[in-house]
Amino acid sequence: MLDKQQESLQALVKHITNILDEKKANDIATIDLQGKDYISQFVVIATAMAGKHALSLLNYLKEELKPKGVQFYAVDEDNEDWIIIDLGEIMVHIFTQNHRNKYNLEEFLAKTFVKSNKEQ
Repeated sequence: MLDKQQESLQALVKHITNILDEKKANDIATIDLQGKDYISQFVVIATAMAGKHALSLLNYLKEELKPKGVQFYAVDEDNEDWIIIDLGEIMVHIFTQNHRNKYNLEEFLAKTFVKSNKEQ
């Protein structure tokens, strides 16, 4: 049975993936790292069509989540090929396809931790 905080986090992860999907992000994956020795409980990874699209996805997330009280602790948007968003218990990575292939974050997390859930 999930406690309220876990339910709330899972609902937020679902909301994030829905926003990304609605705004045409591709290959959205969520990785559940609850109970693992990692800096967050969930990781969301998505692919943008291009760098400008990645920046737009970041802006859509800010527009949707900030009014709901979601705190953006840090955002690394220096390189539009890989944007990192720290929401505390959730980390969001938005890649262009070349950078996603190059860094293969899913494989690293899957090998190091477990439970990957890929959304179509």
